[in-house]
Amino acid sequence: MRLLTLAPRLLFLAGAGTAVAGIVLHAGRDGGAEAHAACLLAGYLGWLLLEVPVTFRRAAAPPSDARTLLPYGLARLLLVAAASFGPLPWERWSPWLLVPSAAFAAGVALRQAAIRALGRFYSHHVMRQDGHRVVTGGLYGIVRHPAYAGMLLAHVGFTCFFPGPASAAALLLLGAAVGWRIRVEESALSDVPGYAQYAAGTPRVLPKVW
Repeated sequence: MRLLTLAPRLLFLAGAGTAVAGIVLHAGRDGGAEAHAACLLAGYLGWLLLEVPVTFRRAAAPPSDARTLLPYGLARLLLVAAASFGPLPWERWSPWLLVPSAAFAAGVALRQAAIRALGRFYSHHVMRQDGHRVVTGGLYGIVRHPAYAGMLLAHVGFTCFFPGPASAAALLLLGAAVGWRIRVEESALSDVPGYAQYAAGTPRVLPKVW
């Protein structure tokens, strides 16, 4: 169990190092698309660093999601590696490349807003905390898991900028891992007062879809 809990932190460090290597590689090549790729990887690295306080926060209670952490972290590492070391399909820069970049930025912004809305109740681990209550306002009044929605949107945008078999496979693995984590989280929160009623009337990550 300790190894499963520690693994995501090790994968985080590997992902940060991989992003740095990718930034250097793309920045050292000629072309506007390569420079854009370096900037997008820098944005991803900044996102990772932004969540360092949460990533390395000591869990206040044994997490119930340890087995979901490994595929979750591994998928993110594989996606960053594909973007860093895989061939860039764009021969030259185009304004269309701003579209996936905007989706990435919107996803990160959505996730950070969701994290701030939860405050001390937010954790990268699934666990009950003292005084745990259901947050239903703001973004949480639209979907039950806006942080995961932002995570998925950001990675869809990231994958669209760095398309390829490896990045597509990593995105599918991430989607499966997030779906698994959501079900584990909902099971852990099922007996929180008011959660069942909230879940019954609020979609998980995408209104009218799931």
